[in-house]
Amino acid sequence: MINFNLENRVAIVTGGAQGFGYAITERFIKSGAKVIIWDIDENEAKKALEKISSKNLDYQIVDVSNFEIVEKKLLETEKKFGKIDIFINNAGMAGMNTTVAKYPIDEWNKVINLNLNSVFYCCKAVVPFMEKNNYGRIVNIASIAGKEGNPNASAYSTSKAGVIGLTKSLGKELALKNIAVNCVTPAAAKTRIFDQMTEEHINYMLSKIPRNRFAKVDELASLVTWLSSEENSFSTAGVFDLSGGRATY
Repeated sequence: MINFNLENRVAIVTGGAQGFGYAITERFIKSGAKVIIWDIDENEAKKALEKISSKNLDYQIVDVSNFEIVEKKLLETEKKFGKIDIFINNAGMAGMNTTVAKYPIDEWNKVINLNLNSVFYCCKAVVPFMEKNNYGRIVNIASIAGKEGNPNASAYSTSKAGVIGLTKSLGKELALKNIAVNCVTPAAAKTRIFDQMTEEHINYMLSKIPRNRFAKVDELASLVTWLSSEENSFSTAGVFDLSGGRATY
């Protein structure tokens, strides 16, 4: 395993108690960072703390779809740790697998609110902290679905396309500062998000991957750790594929 140095860095990982978020959290801890998991599932957050077992790991129960709560928790984090260097927008949901014509409006709004609006809220709120210290790394977890659009997953695909656009805009806005903003567009991985999908949809996603397997959470964590490190001193407003050959642009 390549070691990217995150010594003395303070990182927040939303949805950090499981799946991609847990893998990122674990890799950050191994790289020397202090990490705060933001999650709404306290039981899973406690389990993550027990499994990783590090004095550099903490958690907060945060509803990232509420801007006022996000602002409050960032202030608490800065007060406790002195700064915020790294922010990973990972929290998300798959939503229903159905056609656009049949997609319930309340379900659409729920997916957009968590997958896109919360990323905007967190970016909007955390940027001033990073500007104050003239240092920051933001990585947004998008999806290959945001580039290609998966049938029967319109809300998810749309939300992740929005994350890509937001990343490009914010990265360019901050390009003259020592703040990098990037996103990754992974193919599907076998995490708890599969519980929200039909078997037919899971098989469809696998059929689109030339490597004929799903992504591994550790593979994504490795890419995110590099993007979050000082070694990434140039790339910003970028979209980094982890699609096993599926991406066509």
